[in-house]
Amino acid sequence: MNAEKRHEIFERLRAENPHPATELHYASPFELMMAVILSAQATDKGVNKATARLFPVANTPAAMLALGEEGLREHIKTIGLFNSKGKNIIETCRLLLERHRGQVPDNRAALEALPGVGRKTANVVLNIAFGHPTLAVDTHIFRVANRINLAPGKTPLEVEKRLLRLVPREFLQDAHHWLILHGRYTCIARRPRCGACVIEDLCEFKEKTG
Repeated sequence: MNAEKRHEIFERLRAENPHPATELHYASPFELMMAVILSAQATDKGVNKATARLFPVANTPAAMLALGEEGLREHIKTIGLFNSKGKNIIETCRLLLERHRGQVPDNRAALEALPGVGRKTANVVLNIAFGHPTLAVDTHIFRVANRINLAPGKTPLEVEKRLLRLVPREFLQDAHHWLILHGRYTCIARRPRCGACVIEDLCEFKEKTG
């Protein structure tokens, strides 16, 4: 795919959705990070239901730590892998208080040193909370990047690095959201909705659907 076509793809995605945003509900960098940790192998809708009950009770590291693992589990037990997620969250809150005065750090190394915070979660927090031009390559972005030949790669990291290199800088801040939403609602896994796609004529997927 050439540079002109990539630019036009993002032009159209921006025209369709000028101000894209995460579908996770949050009111602070801490709430965002907690929601993203909980969202692994879970839907945003399911996470939002749980955090709607959790955040009014605990929306700071100190308050979350005070709940303890058992108390936290009661609020997140509807989410997949809630036991391991709860354990990671409690330990992360302890480290935030010990190392960062209860604040979410705005650098990758510090974020990835926290339990439950891998590269993808760190990228989401850096992009949304702190405005860094990063991309978190989830299953949607990985699929779209490979399927339409935007930035093909064999691993999420390979796709991420290629996207960072190939996405025009003017679109880089919001590219993460546009690609996720495109993969979630249009370029879906089993039967992409090609007929309703704003970039169908630019896409290089050979097995387009009606």
